[in-house]
Amino acid sequence: MYPKEYFYTKEHEWIKKDGALAVVGITIYAQKQLGDIVYVDLPAAGKKFESGKPFGSVESVKAVSEIYAPVSMEIIEVNKEVVEKPEIINEDAHEKGWLIKIRLNNEADFEGLLNADEYEELISQDQH
Repeated sequence: MYPKEYFYTKEHEWIKKDGALAVVGITIYAQKQLGDIVYVDLPAAGKKFESGKPFGSVESVKAVSEIYAPVSMEIIEVNKEVVEKPEIINEDAHEKGWLIKIRLNNEADFEGLLNADEYEELISQDQH
């Protein structure tokens, strides 16, 4: 269910590396917990964030949740389609529902992330 080439955080973000760049979004699990997503707040390209710091938020009919930087990063592109139609995240959280494209500031940040198997183990514990 969770793509093996992605890395995951305990806060339910995913990151897919593409050379010195990467794509970031929230997981299927996160969007299911939130319910129908109605608003996404993302910073502009050029902004920099340290690993673990909030960089935006997702608002659903149930709650507002912060989105955390999975790695130290600089935003190079925001998914404008998701900002205009947040429900895309509910429909396809791991592909079309990506949030931002980033430039990595520190490759070593990946060492603290979970692989797909570790993430699935984490969320299976949440469901008990």
